[in-house]
Amino acid sequence: MRYIIYGAGAVGGSIGGRLFEAGHDVVLIARGPHLEAIQRDGLTVGTPDGATTMRVPALARPSEIEWGPEDLVMLTVKSQHTAAALDNLAAAAGDIRVVCAQNGVANERMALRRFSRVYAMMVMLPAMHLTPGEVVMNAAPVGGILDIGCYPGGADSSCEHIARDLTEAGFDARLDRKVMRLKYGKLLENLANAVQALCGLEAAAGELVRAVRAEGIAALQAAGIDFATGSEMDQRRAQSAMKLRPIEGQGRGGSTWQSLARRAGSVETDYLNGEIALLGALHGVPTPYDRLLQRLTAEAARQERPPGSHTVEELMLQANAPIGK
Repeated sequence: MRYIIYGAGAVGGSIGGRLFEAGHDVVLIARGPHLEAIQRDGLTVGTPDGATTMRVPALARPSEIEWGPEDLVMLTVKSQHTAAALDNLAAAAGDIRVVCAQNGVANERMALRRFSRVYAMMVMLPAMHLTPGEVVMNAAPVGGILDIGCYPGGADSSCEHIARDLTEAGFDARLDRKVMRLKYGKLLENLANAVQALCGLEAAAGELVRAVRAEGIAALQAAGIDFATGSEMDQRRAQSAMKLRPIEGQGRGGSTWQSLARRAGSVETDYLNGEIALLGALHGVPTPYDRLLQRLTAEAARQERPPGSHTVEELMLQANAPIGK
């Protein structure tokens, strides 16, 4: 099996680098200065035990690849870039196998419109990508949790193969026939990403985060969507050898915080807090906190403001203000 990693940022670079280091055939799809650095100097993967630089093949677009029947795509772009990535894949590769190793729960549905073999992956992988050509993994001895199943449910031999390869590459990867339950549980956790991005690294807790999560739970319950509870997510972590080991001199922010820190110009909160806002609108559940966070993170990204440009108190006041104020 050859792994095509579409999006070589924090998650994709970590997975691709570890698979390549373990001897697997890997191609990265990246862009801009990150692609230039990888092609020029190699991909550097930092871990708590040191850094390794690897000459992983890297290209700019799917059309540059000579596709074969054993190829599998790990889609690791941010959700706001999924539609364009899937269009490019469909044009270049035909009906390829696609694993959605992304935050949010909308990517699999988008992929299934174009491809007949789609897999969902729940990703818990504490990693950073702020410097071109580099990713930093902040956990050891296991680099992350990557549970996989078929979408919308079930499992097949490809799931088993992928889980085995990832486990051998230093991840905790399990086959889960109901993996979307875990992805919805992870969605609830990722609602706090916007709080951290807007209010700073220490803000991803407290009253605002509790309010955002409560909205998420109410919206999922109203929609009749099954999700892993907080205790189930904690139990999955406890079952793993993944332990956070921050690297000296390296910060550790979530994916939305990193997007603002890199001045990326866009964030994935339309598919995190926006997912809850959508479900709330469809099922009669008010979601003022998620709506506010969705709007403000998008605004911060467009204006290229750094993380931490708001206070929790300010956001609490805005969320509770009468409509129109």
